[in-house]
Amino acid sequence: MTDNHTSLEDGIREARALVESSSRIVALTGAGISVDSGIPDFRSEGGLWKRFDPHEYATIESFERNPEKFWTMGRELAETILLAKPNEAHSALAKLEDSGKLCCVITQNIDNLHQAAGSREVIELHGNYLRAYCTSCKAEYVGDEVHRGVARGDIPPKCEKCGGILKSEAILFGEPLPKGPMEHAIKACREADLLLVIGTSLSVYPVAFLPQLAKDSGARVILVNLEGTNRDGVADIVLRGRATHLLPSIIGV
Repeated sequence: MTDNHTSLEDGIREARALVESSSRIVALTGAGISVDSGIPDFRSEGGLWKRFDPHEYATIESFERNPEKFWTMGRELAETILLAKPNEAHSALAKLEDSGKLCCVITQNIDNLHQAAGSREVIELHGNYLRAYCTSCKAEYVGDEVHRGVARGDIPPKCEKCGGILKSEAILFGEPLPKGPMEHAIKACREADLLLVIGTSLSVYPVAFLPQLAKDSGARVILVNLEGTNRDGVADIVLRGRATHLLPSIIGV
């Protein structure tokens, strides 16, 4: 449903009309957009945090103390991400970018699925799991080779150049968000005339304030999520449902 007075069908029609009349659209995505690609929300039942205590396995302090423990969790994550393929929602956003209406995708996800679907302007606020770097010599590793090794049990992965421990670029608890991407995201939201918020509960700051920033700058806001969020009141249209079902209808692909 959209709210107590509007049917889902009416909400989809209203959302599609907003997409058609907008020219500077920005998408903000979270874990919910990738669930139908086989990547569970980390916080959901069956998600990573139900099996691995993030305070024990996924803080920068725990990584520095025991990188092998982090990569033990990382092995399971690698197996999941390497099998995942973009779904209809990722593809719909890529097609919207091709049409010239979508300026960029701001994502909290680390799964690289927006890029795999064909999106070119992707702002990754939490990094990308398929990029890694050496903690000693800072050599960069891009692609899935490191993580295929991790999936086979090469834990912790080592740098080919100096033998140092590799770390995924994905942001751990206790690490600051990368300054450049956050600044880019803020600028994009200020310049947008429509913000599509997809598959995020908007429970983590500073990302949670981006819809309000866009709204205050004059944008309309459409929120697509299976459940309620902490920021439903900011949205002009709230659509309850799976992104794979709703986005193709909203975007018209």
